[in-house]
Amino acid sequence: MANTGKTVATLLIGAAVGAAVGYVLATDKDTRQETIDKLKNRLGDLKTKFARKGQDLEEEIYNS
Repeated sequence: MANTGKTVATLLIGAAVGAAVGYVLATDKDTRQETIDKLKNRLGDLKTKFARKGQDLEEEIYNS
């Protein structure tokens, strides 16, 4: 069951990345860099958010 969840999550992440890459490549050259910068900022925000969630979860596990 756990493998199925990982497979579905991987599939969804791959689809999201593929859609983002397709969108970026479909835009014209002038707006492409602007779009890439927005994606980088959003991914940086998500990375920070997940890092905090991971730290909170780790603290909860070890302090229980």
